Amino acid sequence: MTRKWINAGWMQQIIFTGPATVAFAIIVLLPFVMGMYYSFTDWNGVADTVSFVGFDNFKSAAQDEGFRQSFLFTAKLTAVAVVLTNVLAFLLALLLTQPIRMRGALRTIFFLPNVIGGLLLGFIWQFIFVKGFAAIGKATDWHLFKLPWLGDEQTSFWAIVIVTMWSGAGYLMVIYIAALINVPKELNEAAAIDGATAVQRLRHIIFPLIMPAVTICLFLALSWSFKAFDVILSLTKGGPFNSTQSVALNIYAEAFQNNRYGLGTAKAFIFFLIVAAITTIQVRLTKKREVEA
Repeated sequence: MTRKWINAGWMQQIIFTGPATVAFAIIVLLPFVMGMYYSFTDWNGVADTVSFVGFDNFKSAAQDEGFRQSFLFTAKLTAVAVVLTNVLAFLLALLLTQPIRMRGALRTIFFLPNVIGGLLLGFIWQFIFVKGFAAIGKATDWHLFKLPWLGDEQTSFWAIVIVTMWSGAGYLMVIYIAALINVPKELNEAAAIDGATAVQRLRHIIFPLIMPAVTICLFLALSWSFKAFDVILSLTKGGPFNSTQSVALNIYAEAFQNNRYGLGTAKAFIFFLIVAAITTIQVRLTKKREVEA
């Protein structure tokens, strides 16, 4: 009887998870393994012949100034965008868990940018920065709207940050709202009666109780920022003078424009290891805060 129950359990797992596992293996695992293999070759992505070159691609990637600059830009973008996007998302969630009018409609409006694809989102904001801001600047004579938002290294960086915040805050807001709703009201009320200020309640009650949501949101924001590609491609194409070229854009150019697929996959593998290490450290640090809470 026990053996039949175990066999039935295995059959259920195969039936329900088997197709998803096979699809994951074909779409994710197989390309990942093949990419690792091609990173040790000189394949150009087209030719039938593939030659093994060992660690030459990794040496070339380490010596590539453009790759290092793109990584520095990506690290800078990630550091700024992760913090600002999470702060904005939390403030929106805090606001939209209060008893205000049109709360449901506002939640929908702030979440809508996630429905729009990254390339389309970038082209919309490209029009706003180039045409919209120019028209506003001409009408109001405000210096802020007269800046070359996509034509200067500094302003183009902040333009990408703005679009990243606008597109990602709504998604993270939903996660923070779900966490805030589950915070017991009795704790807040008791703390308020004891004389705790709003800031003290936020720091000592709300933050510790929503740390699981913080872990998830930080992880998502980190992965989004590190993988930034479509928004940058449609906004600046990595310009001006490659000053806004992300690592993903650098890898794309190396593999599919320069036809050095082996070198591109080597860069991608290096980038994967770095991102995996950073996100693992982030999850472990925030998980410790969850345990303490």
